[in-house]
Amino acid sequence: MKIRSNVRAASLAALCAALLSACVVEPARPPQPEPLVEVVPAAPAPGYHWVKGHYRWEGNHWAWVPGHWRG
Repeated sequence: MKIRSNVRAASLAALCAALLSACVVEPARPPQPEPLVEVVPAAPAPGYHWVKGHYRWEGNHWAWVPGHWRG
Protein backbone atom coordinates (compact mmCIF):
# COMPACT_ATOMS: atom_id res chain seq x y z
CA MET A 1 0.00 0.00 0.00
CA LYS A 2 2.83 2.39 0.94
CA ILE A 3 4.68 1.67 -2.35
CA ARG A 4 1.55 2.47 -4.36
CA SER A 5 1.14 5.75 -2.48
CA ASN A 6 4.80 6.65 -3.09
CA VAL A 7 4.47 5.85 -6.80
CA ARG A 8 1.33 7.96 -7.00
CA ALA A 9 3.05 10.88 -5.23
CA ALA A 10 6.10 10.62 -7.51
CA SER A 11 3.88 10.52 -10.61
CA LEU A 12 1.98 13.57 -9.43
CA ALA A 13 5.22 15.44 -8.71
CA ALA A 14 6.57 14.59 -12.18
CA LEU A 15 3.33 15.72 -13.82
CA CYS A 16 3.38 19.03 -11.91
CA ALA A 17 7.03 19.61 -12.84
CA ALA A 18 6.28 18.94 -16.51
CA LEU A 19 3.32 21.33 -16.50
CA LEU A 20 5.22 24.09 -14.72
CA SER A 21 8.18 23.82 -17.07
CA ALA A 22 5.85 24.55 -20.00
CA CYS A 23 4.69 27.87 -18.48
CA VAL A 24 5.84 31.07 -20.14
CA VAL A 25 6.04 34.02 -17.78
CA GLU A 26 5.79 37.46 -19.36
CA PRO A 27 6.90 40.57 -17.52
CA ALA A 28 4.10 42.82 -16.35
CA ARG A 29 2.90 45.27 -18.98
CA PRO A 30 2.62 48.96 -18.20
CA PRO A 31 -0.95 50.25 -18.10
CA GLN A 32 -2.53 50.96 -21.44
CA PRO A 33 -2.39 54.70 -22.29
CA GLU A 34 -5.53 56.78 -22.70
CA PRO A 35 -6.97 56.48 -26.22
CA LEU A 36 -5.96 59.19 -28.66
CA VAL A 37 -8.63 61.60 -29.86
CA GLU A 38 -9.35 60.94 -33.51
CA VAL A 39 -11.15 63.15 -35.98
CA VAL A 40 -13.46 60.86 -37.89
CA PRO A 41 -13.36 61.71 -41.60
CA ALA A 42 -16.41 61.44 -43.83
CA ALA A 43 -17.41 57.91 -44.79
CA PRO A 44 -16.07 56.86 -48.19
CA ALA A 45 -19.49 55.53 -49.21
CA PRO A 46 -22.85 54.61 -47.68
CA GLY A 47 -22.81 51.42 -45.62
CA TYR A 48 -19.34 51.93 -44.11
CA HIS A 49 -18.89 52.02 -40.33
CA TRP A 50 -16.08 53.56 -38.29
CA VAL A 51 -13.78 51.24 -36.33
CA LYS A 52 -12.26 53.27 -33.47
CA GLY A 53 -8.52 53.34 -32.98
CA HIS A 54 -7.02 51.32 -30.15
CA TYR A 55 -3.73 50.32 -28.57
CA ARG A 56 -2.15 46.93 -29.28
CA TRP A 57 0.71 45.37 -27.33
CA GLU A 58 3.77 45.12 -29.62
CA GLY A 59 6.16 42.91 -27.67
CA ASN A 60 7.51 45.58 -25.30
CA HIS A 61 5.33 48.67 -25.79
CA TRP A 62 1.81 49.85 -26.59
CA ALA A 63 1.37 50.83 -30.26
CA TRP A 64 -1.56 52.89 -31.50
CA VAL A 65 -3.67 51.34 -34.26
CA PRO A 66 -5.53 54.19 -35.97
CA GLY A 67 -9.26 54.09 -36.60
CA HIS A 68 -10.50 53.29 -40.07
CA TRP A 69 -13.62 52.86 -42.15
CA ARG A 70 -14.83 49.32 -42.80
CA GLY A 71 -17.36 48.46 -45.48
